[in-house]
Amino acid sequence: MPYALSRFGDIMEEFKVEIIGRDGREDGAATLTVEVPLTIEVNGRELATLLCSPTDLTDLVIGFLYTTGMINNVAAINKLLVDEERWKAQLEIAEEGLPEELIFKRIYTSGCGKGVVFHNPFDLIQRIRMQNGPAMGSERINELMKGFLNYSTEYRNTRGVHSAALAGDGGIEIFRDDVGRHNAIDKVIGQALQRETKLNDKIMLTSGRISSEIISKLMRSRIPLVASSGAPTNQAVKMAREINLTVLGFVRSSRMHIFSGGERVLSQRSTINDQ
Repeated sequence: MPYALSRFGDIMEEFKVEIIGRDGREDGAATLTVEVPLTIEVNGRELATLLCSPTDLTDLVIGFLYTTGMINNVAAINKLLVDEERWKAQLEIAEEGLPEELIFKRIYTSGCGKGVVFHNPFDLIQRIRMQNGPAMGSERINELMKGFLNYSTEYRNTRGVHSAALAGDGGIEIFRDDVGRHNAIDKVIGQALQRETKLNDKIMLTSGRISSEIISKLMRSRIPLVASSGAPTNQAVKMAREINLTVLGFVRSSRMHIFSGGERVLSQRSTINDQ
């Protein structure tokens, strides 16, 4: 099969390849994830182009605008159209909901595809500090991570996407894939905003590196805890400690590294609201 199809269109493509192994060289096939350039236009002005997976694009646009500081809520958006033929998202945003002075105040991040935010996350540190609690047991966090890492069909087929999920007491509530780890998180947050989901008692699960722009997105969304099977950066840990955000890295099997906010992680089995 040349393509695997989803309701959003093509998300995986099969390519002929040559494979070199112990038995020599042979013909084979590889399934790869699809990447597209999505251009976002706000009130007729081109804002940014995101390199992303062609799924859940409305979630991505809303999450991106929110976590980068362009809007404060979904109500600011009067109109949002996604053109999947030209890969363009066109938005009309109420003037009172659009901080015009921030449009050209861009900070380029370490994310895939030259990520960008429109506010300085280090400025927010002085104004935001997470409240203590809620807490979750380490065994429960490991259970959530185990299920999360086996959740994605696209990752199993391609090994080419990152995943993110929002989880609560009952398990994973929202799950998204993308070629960019920050895009996957934006998609999750964008969907949560549309559902009007409470975020300050949730945990964000991610398959990627936790860097400072990820902390910035969580800080903006008031999500108090993030866990990854990978590592954080030094700047991410410093920021998280300043704002009392819990960062868990190398969450695998029955182990994890607590880099900040350890009071939210209980040694015994517990749900997120037990503290």
